[in-house]
Amino acid sequence: MSPVLHHRRQWVVGGAILILAMGIGLAGCGESVPGERSVRGLPEFCQEVLPRVDAHLAEMEQPQGERYGGTVVVGAIGDLADGLNAFSLADYTGAQHQTHMHLMTLVRVDEELEPQPYLARSWELSEDGSELTFHLRDDVTWHDGEPTTARDVAFTFIRATDPETAFPNAAFWANYTAGEDGVEVLDDYTVRFHLRPHSEILDTWRAMPIMPRHLLEDAPPSELNRHPFGTRCPVGNGPFVFFDRSPGASWTFVRNPAFPQELGGPPYVDRYVYRVVPEQTTLLTELLTGGVDVYVSPTPDQASRIEAEEEVDLLDFHFRSYVFVGWNARRPHLSDPRVRRALTLGTNRREILESLYGGYGEIANAGVPPFHWGYLDGIEEALTFDRDEADRLLDEAGWTRPDGTGIRENGDGDRLEISIKYNTGNQQRQQIAEVMQAQLREIGVAVEPRVLEWATLFDQITSPDQRDFDGVVMGWVTELKVDDHDLFHSSKVDQPFQWAGIQDSELDRLLDTLQVVMDREEAIPLWHEYQERLAELQPFTYFFYPQRLAGVNRRLQGVHMDVRGEWVSVADWWIPEEARRGRSR
Repeated sequence: MSPVLHHRRQWVVGGAILILAMGIGLAGCGESVPGERSVRGLPEFCQEVLPRVDAHLAEMEQPQGERYGGTVVVGAIGDLADGLNAFSLADYTGAQHQTHMHLMTLVRVDEELEPQPYLARSWELSEDGSELTFHLRDDVTWHDGEPTTARDVAFTFIRATDPETAFPNAAFWANYTAGEDGVEVLDDYTVRFHLRPHSEILDTWRAMPIMPRHLLEDAPPSELNRHPFGTRCPVGNGPFVFFDRSPGASWTFVRNPAFPQELGGPPYVDRYVYRVVPEQTTLLTELLTGGVDVYVSPTPDQASRIEAEEEVDLLDFHFRSYVFVGWNARRPHLSDPRVRRALTLGTNRREILESLYGGYGEIANAGVPPFHWGYLDGIEEALTFDRDEADRLLDEAGWTRPDGTGIRENGDGDRLEISIKYNTGNQQRQQIAEVMQAQLREIGVAVEPRVLEWATLFDQITSPDQRDFDGVVMGWVTELKVDDHDLFHSSKVDQPFQWAGIQDSELDRLLDTLQVVMDREEAIPLWHEYQERLAELQPFTYFFYPQRLAGVNRRLQGVHMDVRGEWVSVADWWIPEEARRGRSR
């Protein structure tokens, strides 16, 4: 993908278009700016909050200029599972909308992945690495007009480090003094954190959006993850303002006219609509017929169709996700790493990459992506397809074929039968489960693919009281700072993302050490050792790091996507006036 230049935005005040003055259009239809919304039937919290947002927006003037106007529609198969509540930050697409659209982080990174000011104007780390001080901008307001201050930052930290909140990415705070003892508000726009020295110290603040203290401080921490703020009436401080949601179907946002000029100014488009279309064939049709402007993550077999169309472009870029089958080692038949290694060796992952992904990707054997400075060259060949070795390992682990054929059994007569679950609507994950079913039967393992609706599957695999799965086909998006504590550390075995259930002292040592070694030259051998240990334990059968794809209608300009995500440039997207949807469409 060739880079897209980002133009500095300038706008002229005058001839104001008030948001509340326009009629509301249907999601994805017409270019009208949404008008006054109804709060009837919403929770009491929302009935108090949303009118304040509307009143604040009504006081502001909209920017004027040839690039301003229009509606952009993005389509994807999944909903924003956690909404816009940063205390439930677990879903990738939701996190992208939080950090690039609706909320702000203290820092962001540029194309070279170097930290840049965002909500924080500047920062400094004490000489001994134990204190991190941020100096905030004083011109950022919440969408209801309240200023964003250091007290919001402190509140976010205190709640995120409170065990009652059950913040899913607890590894963010592993090196911080938790709670009120870990943070000082020095003045309205200066905040200091207490921590122990560790590597990639700013990455947490790139990934953690700041939340509004004045709206949520009275909510008990244990209730934050299901607070109506997340999905019914979120209030942010980023370039886009939440307007409306149709559960399971769409989210609508409008421009924040007050977004600071130093940070790029207000977005170009009047309105942004995120549509949930759970079937990828339908999504392709929507892209090709103009129903959506951006199709997030089309399947590789759809790539050639997109490339052949004159009205759309295919974007292809490196990404920080990987596809895997997570094995539940709590199950007796999956507790032996020899069995898990055999399942990987008995699966022809390169064949699956070529046939299902058209070669768009790289084989993986650990969760450290190829762009990471600690990546072990050659790790992708550590567990190449080898049925003979898979047979040997299963025999050694006590799973044998008495007659040399059929499904393996152990000494108690239990058959080696495994279910592999995946979510509905994801054809690639379904195909992976089905191909594994055929390939693993060759080594005497009976695999049963099972499809579940996403929310049900998510509950089954993350709830410590359930863990109702043998294997699950998933995708995982690692942070730019790789920290797998939440996935594999023994102390997290009852936490949502410790799917594998493994407890290994050597892995724990490496996970702990990697996060505190600040010198990269010293850390590289440890990163290599870590990847080798994962290859031995095989908590997951890692498949590959797919190239990320996106289909984009050519009417939409200013689109840039890279390892940071699809939405990194969303405030710069614009549509020429002659290409905008008609009001009556």
